Amino acid sequence: MTGEVRIATGEGIARITIDNPPLNLLGAAVRRGLARALDAALSDSAVKVVVLTAAGRTWPAGADMREFGRAVEAPPLRDLCARVAASPKPVIAALQGSVLGGGLELALAACLRLAEPGTELGLPEVTLGLLPGAGGTQRLPRLIGAKPALGLLLSGLSVAAARAAEMGLVDAVTEGGAEPAAEAIARSYLAGEADLPTTAERFAGRRFDPEGWLSAVAAARAGLGPARLPAPGRIIDCVEAALLLPEDEGFAFEATAFEDLLATPEAAALRHVFLAERRARRQPDLGGAKVRQVFRAGVVGGGGAAAELAVALMALGIDVTMLGADGPALSAGLARVAALLEREVAGGRLSAAARDAGWAQIGGTVVPGDLATSDLIALEGEGAARDLVRVEPLAKRGAVVAVVARADGPEALRLDRIAAASARAADLAGLVLPPLPGARALEIASLPATAPEAVATLFELAGRMGRVALRTLDGQSLGARVFAAGRAAADVMVEAGASPYGVDRALKDYGFATGLYEMVDRAGLAPGAGRDAGFAAALAATGRKGQAAGAGYYRWPEGAGSGEEDREVLTLIASERRGRGIVPRRVTAPEIRARVLAAMANAGAGLIEAGAARCPSDIDIAMIAGWGFPRWKGGPMQAADAIGLLALRNQLRDHARDGELFWQPSAFFDELIKNGLRFADLNVV
Repeated sequence: MTGEVRIATGEGIARITIDNPPLNLLGAAVRRGLARALDAALSDSAVKVVVLTAAGRTWPAGADMREFGRAVEAPPLRDLCARVAASPKPVIAALQGSVLGGGLELALAACLRLAEPGTELGLPEVTLGLLPGAGGTQRLPRLIGAKPALGLLLSGLSVAAARAAEMGLVDAVTEGGAEPAAEAIARSYLAGEADLPTTAERFAGRRFDPEGWLSAVAAARAGLGPARLPAPGRIIDCVEAALLLPEDEGFAFEATAFEDLLATPEAAALRHVFLAERRARRQPDLGGAKVRQVFRAGVVGGGGAAAELAVALMALGIDVTMLGADGPALSAGLARVAALLEREVAGGRLSAAARDAGWAQIGGTVVPGDLATSDLIALEGEGAARDLVRVEPLAKRGAVVAVVARADGPEALRLDRIAAASARAADLAGLVLPPLPGARALEIASLPATAPEAVATLFELAGRMGRVALRTLDGQSLGARVFAAGRAAADVMVEAGASPYGVDRALKDYGFATGLYEMVDRAGLAPGAGRDAGFAAALAATGRKGQAAGAGYYRWPEGAGSGEEDREVLTLIASERRGRGIVPRRVTAPEIRARVLAAMANAGAGLIEAGAARCPSDIDIAMIAGWGFPRWKGGPMQAADAIGLLALRNQLRDHARDGELFWQPSAFFDELIKNGLRFADLNVV
């Protein structure tokens, strides 16, 4: 046996244990170990039943993502699951922890599944642009029915053990531990006190409702709508095949669909993002820095970013004291907190009782000394340097001082400038919130002087908040600067002849959650945030913002919901063009997309070259989790790799002939091209 898999036999039972911490992923070594253990158990005439279990806190939580896209080492998981399912001796799976993906497919091949309380079961492959490739689309609907199986497969969500038992996904939830319960059943079977059919015998006895099955398939297809990703449709096809095809052909159909999806660019991008999020959480340079405990927090200022942070801290059970410059300012800040809590209640994300409990955790003051016991002090935005002078001398030793800012421009946060006023630079860090409500990114900004403990503390808080945290190393926002470059490219396209609405349609067709100009309006950003375009300045001069409910500079939604473009905006832009002697031309959607993506990738390359970003994938995460970049495109740096760095650099050189400096390719492109590297090759932290 390999070190990752152990087998122990006795009393007619073979106990096979997977031991590949921390997640017991089903990598090649584990699969080889399982194959050898099965060989040993099935060839031993003294063994009558097999108990399959896992060491540590979890059953296998899936396949090893690092193997995807490479040649599969034998045995593939689908063959291993087929061997378990075909075993002439009953195989009992004892489940705990996270039973996900390939781990659940392995469990589905067993004749009996026992789960401990707290176990979560699911098939999340659809979130990676894939489908289960080891029999999951075939065995699951045959076990629990087509409709609930499609619900699990198409959502990618997990279910708790109790719900899994109701569905028939597990046979029992065991209070005293799944492994002891499995061994007790095995002993009862050996004593002739319990019936234990093999997997093949159990499935052979099932009866299906073909009409209900096909009805569930038809309903799932009708519910897809204009799907952007191929995986959901292929999943439905496979579930249909589980009914219509002979068993062997159904498994072959699934295997073909899996391999087809694995080769798609969408699946490659989604795998990249999955690994990028894990990479963003790892901060090896912190060296195991100790996280400082935060029980009390002081929030200085009451603007939108400060209020949002206050609500997030309250949700963690942290007592918050808001410091206002005076009574009216404090009242305004607390009113913003109240409005955010009410919005959460109205959206069904917070109960009224939880709102009341949270409100009991916040207080207000105008006396800086009242923050002297705070473990975390958050200063807001533009007034941070001024407030730092007032508050820092009173802060207790070891308190983390965080400057919180909304990413509303390329210089949303300049921690370096604020740090100049600090006497405790080691405790100083930054938090950058994305501009749109609901976006999950949280950029943690540090400077060379920032202590690892301060950064580690903010990462720990971000994780508890459910935020996608990433790090910026120069005290500024990665996402805001990359967005600004894309916005500058969009402004050029509008000056050339496109409309703001046409730009946004082109980007939303690509997959952006929100168009660039729509984001400007919805987030309250100023026109020209990326570039001081003439038309943007003119828009600001008209004072049109806020004249109608929900109307910004560009009046989104288009034409106040009529679906027509806002003629006033377009007339204004045309006037600006004439005033500067610009002759409009036809600008196509492909050109808009190409130029915006090139600008974003070029800005990202410059940030990597300057040491502002740890790795390219952090920039991708900033844009996906914070600025609406489509997840299945992988982010601007992944998109650049897909285009090809040589081709992209040449595009930038062509664009630079317009005379705009931001098109000038970063020298980092030449360095990578010379060494035959891609951005992905730098994602090694």
